[in-house]
Amino acid sequence: MPSACDSLLDDIEDMVTSHDPTPHERQFARRNIVPRPRKHQLQPAGEELQTDSVIPGTQKVWVRTWGCSHNSSDGEYMAGQLAASGYKITENPSDADLWLLNSCTVKNPAEDHFRNSIKKAQEQNKKVVVAGCVPQAQPRTEYLKDLSIIGVNCVCVCVCVCVAGHSVRLLGQKKEKGKRLGGARLDLPKIRKNPLIEIISINTGCLNACTYCKTKHARGDLASYPIEELVERARQSFQEGICEIWLTSEDTGAYGRDIGTDLPSLLWELVKEIPEGAMLRLGMTNPPYILEHLEEMVRILQHPRVYGFLHVPVQSASDSVLMDMKREYCCADFRRVTDFLQERVPGITIATDIICGFPGETEEDFEQTMELVRQYRFPSLFINQFYPRPGTPAAKMEQVPAHVKKQRTKELSALFHSYKPYDHKIGERQRVLVTEDSFDSQHYVAHNKFYEQVLVPKKPELKGKMVEVDIYEAGKHYMKGRPVEDARVFTPSIAQPLQKGQVSGLPQCFRFCKCNMTCFFSSAHGHFIPFSLA
Repeated sequence: MPSACDSLLDDIEDMVTSHDPTPHERQFARRNIVPRPRKHQLQPAGEELQTDSVIPGTQKVWVRTWGCSHNSSDGEYMAGQLAASGYKITENPSDADLWLLNSCTVKNPAEDHFRNSIKKAQEQNKKVVVAGCVPQAQPRTEYLKDLSIIGVNCVCVCVCVCVAGHSVRLLGQKKEKGKRLGGARLDLPKIRKNPLIEIISINTGCLNACTYCKTKHARGDLASYPIEELVERARQSFQEGICEIWLTSEDTGAYGRDIGTDLPSLLWELVKEIPEGAMLRLGMTNPPYILEHLEEMVRILQHPRVYGFLHVPVQSASDSVLMDMKREYCCADFRRVTDFLQERVPGITIATDIICGFPGETEEDFEQTMELVRQYRFPSLFINQFYPRPGTPAAKMEQVPAHVKKQRTKELSALFHSYKPYDHKIGERQRVLVTEDSFDSQHYVAHNKFYEQVLVPKKPELKGKMVEVDIYEAGKHYMKGRPVEDARVFTPSIAQPLQKGQVSGLPQCFRFCKCNMTCFFSSAHGHFIPFSLA
């Protein structure tokens, strides 16, 4: 594809201004330069040479990501490019020379953590580069002053920003023939946080304009990746030993509307690439767009290599509140989606989100939401106290008192924890795919067909395998399974998985010259383009 990164050169601030000398003036000035001998001082024995070098091969980088799986994928791409260019990616922030902080703007606490990390890095004299939705949406924020920024559409040139000797801000959008393109290139190298799981962003942005959403300011309108690029990314990932794919975006249900296709068309092409024993998980979709494809989605969710799982955020059961949110659906639409899928995909997991205390929410509105949860008893429920985000319409609305928001959040949380969704599954025999370590490091985490969490013994031979287990215990968020002796074990990976921290494939379009890694190879021009940033 024509180098979308070429247009990003226009976004490099302060490279050339009208006050800079002309080439003629520079040439004349050279005649008046008198060379001076420089006094060299020997470095005292035993002292470490102090340098401000940001040249790859001499620096360690700590990459920290907050937020959604889309953001996690961007972080993996940035880590992969830096490692492929000679940087050492470290998991120890104290050991790092540079902190790359990849932010989330959904809620105030996430931004608070991001801001505090910047302050901490500066107190420790670390170099800081920021990325993600916060600086993209509000780059002029005071605490971001003088920091280098990698915009959400500029992930492909993160190395050029990190190697710069001064502040660089890349915030532009990628376009081709006047049409907006998606975010990071899908053929970039990456370091997966989990070598067994590939996160693929199928589109960026969305078609909605929710009044509370700050992410829209950062990710913008819908821009979908072509089906063939997504299929190729999946194919390459399986060749690198992964056994599970997560499809993610701000709204997967809207996929393809900007390029003349749709989500089911993409999914049917992807399932052709999934080897036996591997699985695909579909990400969040809003109710309006999935309604059009319910029959087709049933068939896809019944596929043995697709998890019977769907994340459909309702946010509120009050139509009045949904209207103020500009969610473009009513609660009846959400119920229709949920009822249809539960009837035709028995056992399906429907996960949802709820915002407590949105501006104007009355006690009656909140009670409708409570009743929805009582009826459906969602096994996975993300409860969020409303936080007004700067620059959003909802921030200007009359707010629900803080103590009321906290009380409603507490009541809904108590309702959620009052029921146990998995007790009736004790005694079942299930097939599960083992992919992760548990938080307590005492078990491996596996998931069954409905993406329900099953803890299994921490035996290395189970990792990355699909095995049969007998369920013998259940908690609020998990079950525990005992592997069945002599049962068939599937090895879904068609290749040996990469080691943790290992960089995935390095494509030809991603090459650097030898001048301290400060030039980027343009596929469109066929040569290296100097960024002149060092």
